[in-house]
Amino acid sequence: MPHRLHLEQFGPVHALPVLHYRMEFAWLVREAVHRVKPDCIALELPPTLEAPFRRAVARLPEVSVLRYGTKVKKGHEETVYLLVEPADPLVEGARLGRELGIPVALVDVDTDSYPLHHEALPDPYAIHRLGLTPYYEEYRKGCATLSHGPEDRRREQGMAFRLQELSREHGLILFICGMFHLERVKEEFGRPQAAPLERVRRENVALFNLHPDSCREILGEFPFLSAVYELRRDTLPPEPVDGSATLRKRYSVLELIEGGKREIPEEELLRHAVERSARHTGREGEFPDRQRIIYHLFKEAARHYRQETGEPLHLWQKRAFFRFTRNYALTGGMLLPDLFQLLAAARGCIDDNFAYAFWRLATHYPWQRTDADLPTLAISPEEIWGGARRIRFRPRQQRQKGLSHLGFLKRKKEKRPGEWLEGFDNPAICSYPPEDVVIEDYGRFLKKKGAMQLSEELSRTEPFTASLLDGIDMRETLRNLADGRIYVRENQRATGGVGGVVVIFDEDRDNRRFPYRMTWLGEHDQESDMAFYATSPADNIVGPGICRCEYGGFLLSYPPRRMMDVWHDPDYAFARSKAEVLLLAALDYSPEKHVVYAAPRPPRSMFRQLAARMGKKIVYIPLGSLSPVKLKGLRVLHILHGHDKREIAKNYVW
Repeated sequence: MPHRLHLEQFGPVHALPVLHYRMEFAWLVREAVHRVKPDCIALELPPTLEAPFRRAVARLPEVSVLRYGTKVKKGHEETVYLLVEPADPLVEGARLGRELGIPVALVDVDTDSYPLHHEALPDPYAIHRLGLTPYYEEYRKGCATLSHGPEDRRREQGMAFRLQELSREHGLILFICGMFHLERVKEEFGRPQAAPLERVRRENVALFNLHPDSCREILGEFPFLSAVYELRRDTLPPEPVDGSATLRKRYSVLELIEGGKREIPEEELLRHAVERSARHTGREGEFPDRQRIIYHLFKEAARHYRQETGEPLHLWQKRAFFRFTRNYALTGGMLLPDLFQLLAAARGCIDDNFAYAFWRLATHYPWQRTDADLPTLAISPEEIWGGARRIRFRPRQQRQKGLSHLGFLKRKKEKRPGEWLEGFDNPAICSYPPEDVVIEDYGRFLKKKGAMQLSEELSRTEPFTASLLDGIDMRETLRNLADGRIYVRENQRATGGVGGVVVIFDEDRDNRRFPYRMTWLGEHDQESDMAFYATSPADNIVGPGICRCEYGGFLLSYPPRRMMDVWHDPDYAFARSKAEVLLLAALDYSPEKHVVYAAPRPPRSMFRQLAARMGKKIVYIPLGSLSPVKLKGLRVLHILHGHDKREIAKNYVW
């Protein structure tokens, strides 16, 4: 790994070229201070902002914003905002000077009419791999053609003059300067300079605490990255211990009996995610790796997503996410994606719920609050950066923006600890009818899909001779275009219908995630008998006598009111898993010849042989060929203790 630091030396000045609001350069400032051990740190900021800037640095890690007005034209004033955030190299220089007792000087020239420069900057992550020296050389080559106006020259001569003044008092000066100006400041330092004509005092400079909602949108580095940097610049925090605590509100019977669940606040859980990421992105004192931070952000977001929805992220989704973000970043000439690109990938490669969980964590900054010692100011991205890119999330439940307005937290809660236990006095259980309708419809869809698959397996294609049969097979005709022949297709209908449907989401071979097993009968002729295994109802009580579970797998068998308890049937004792029990029961109870089996992988070959001996056939449908959105909606069921709960269930089901 090449050494990353690069310093330009002229006289007693050691100059570090930086890009503003970039984490990698903030860390290089730390390395430069430890290597040079300067007597003074000079910053590319005007002295007219010194007092509020120093106060803002003292408030860190809370983010502050300086606001003042500049006269652009006669009678017209423009508002300027200066963010004071941890991942900025100038702020890091001032902060280190304050911590180490090193004098800090602001050496820039205050100007009202400085033009905006739009530079095509290379990705700062290249410094992590190449070091600053080749990065700075390429930057100078690429920016050689950029215009250099009179205001640039005035600022550079003013900085050179103040550095000459500082060199008479200090033996070693660390100068932190933007890359665009450093080369010409170095040239001007070798010539005699006069004091610059400039504003010596600026009125109406106000310091504000940045509103937490604005903090999510306008920081130079997105808040999660800034928070990890803030934690890594000091002694790493201990590993958070939050047990099985989640952002999803879980309730168990025992906890309710003891007086209600002792919940960890959401802010604390998000802070734990930041602290875990800070610890696992490298050893203490090691250069922060932006790529690792993004990876751990993805892992923590996936963890919260699984806790909230019950859906794990699969390997193919992870691969698709990182492949998409890499390609998306490359289209903009960058090595790693920004937050907008990460959110677009999260929404496109997984779903809106994951994108929302990702955004909630990526924009979490633990230290920002509204009850600060300064007035709180809310700023939009348009006000400070001149524009913004927008992205919309449509989670399964409509939610308002902000952590305190999560949609699933608006459901009814207990008025007193243990109130919901009073609804469990009825020993009978039943299902929630709207969910029954959905799952029965999907069972009919799988039956049709299985019958269609059988028909396709029995169809045949042959050259056209005397009859068109069921029509021209365009695919086979085009495939054999060189023969000059037309191929026709004959569809043959499979004999016998589909009598049972088995859907397996998770085989759960270790019997940990889905311990609850149940067989219940259809209540009327439009419902099937059903056997299923799911998560334990006691783990998630959502209302009086109402439990929320997630399917691991289920069986639908029609006609109803015929099925015995399949989980204690001795005929199925040789089954290795709960999924095989359901398949055996489907074959046993199916009055038709065919049974549909939708699962991540096909059943063992012995089951096909067993089905053949029973005069039946298993139609396997890969779970990956079905709509993941539809399957996700099917996985949730609610168990009601008593038919009377059906009247109130709509107030607690989410």
